[in-house]
Amino acid sequence: MASMSMSSSRAQWTKKQDKLFEQALAVYDKDTPDRWHNIARAVGGKSAEEVRRYYELLEEDVKRIEAGKVPFPAYRCPGGGGPNY
Repeated sequence: MASMSMSSSRAQWTKKQDKLFEQALAVYDKDTPDRWHNIARAVGGKSAEEVRRYYELLEEDVKRIEAGKVPFPAYRCPGGGGPNY
């Protein structure tokens, strides 16, 4: 389960901003000068600090998933069958 801060932070991002954020991350890697300012400009409506914090929260989520601290959802097979493993 995502942290409370992550839940409230994600609620403030639109799907379009999420997509623009992902695309900007692909363009501006960790060695890019002014990375967070460039990403914020690409996303629009977010400050450099907001995009940096959003990235850090996403990193925390990935670490929790990789550590097995987030259970996988029980997906069902198309047609109403049992879990699809």
